[in-house]
Amino acid sequence: MNIEEIRFDEKGLVPAIIQDAETLEVLTLAYMNKESFGKTLETGETWFFSRSRQELWHKGATSGNTQSVVSIKYDCDQDALLVLVNPKGPACHTGAVSCFTDEVADRKTGLADYGILQRLEQVIRQREQERPEGAYTTYLFEKGVDKILKKVGEEASEVIIAAKNRDQEELRWEAADLLYHLQVLLVEQGLPFKEVLRTLEERHKDRS
Repeated sequence: MNIEEIRFDEKGLVPAIIQDAETLEVLTLAYMNKESFGKTLETGETWFFSRSRQELWHKGATSGNTQSVVSIKYDCDQDALLVLVNPKGPACHTGAVSCFTDEVADRKTGLADYGILQRLEQVIRQREQERPEGAYTTYLFEKGVDKILKKVGEEASEVIIAAKNRDQEELRWEAADLLYHLQVLLVEQGLPFKEVLRTLEERHKDRS
């Protein structure tokens, strides 16, 4: 990519949308100038320009939550960037995976929102890496795969019981517990949840 192809604004900045390359969740919106853009290309990690501090900043330099660049694209007007990254930890200064957590409106229809499953998977991965003391997910990873498998089996049984009892409220809670423990198992096994979804999509295509 030639830096001369990018149209920086009158302040010498271009907005950069940062997106998780694996889950495709939008992590944050930041700004780059020519220098930070060049450092991003040079180092393979995201560098931005802080409009409030008026200085360059290397994402994760202090927190350790760096972002390894997978690809950079620009839009049809050449005045905005889309940066796909592999994040090492949360993107937001609040500790959240993404800076985009609050909803103004929700007009989704059709399939249930996959976003919460993406965020859950990222939190579970973070727990596996950091092992914060007192966290239930930490407990599961420390006990190992046998404990995780036992919990998946227990929650599956609870789902069956709730369904047999025609108790939708209980079924909702138990199904959520089952999905959580299944996500823990997938992370422990190193299998991204998107691969499960890809298998479902392939099956759907074969039968349509």
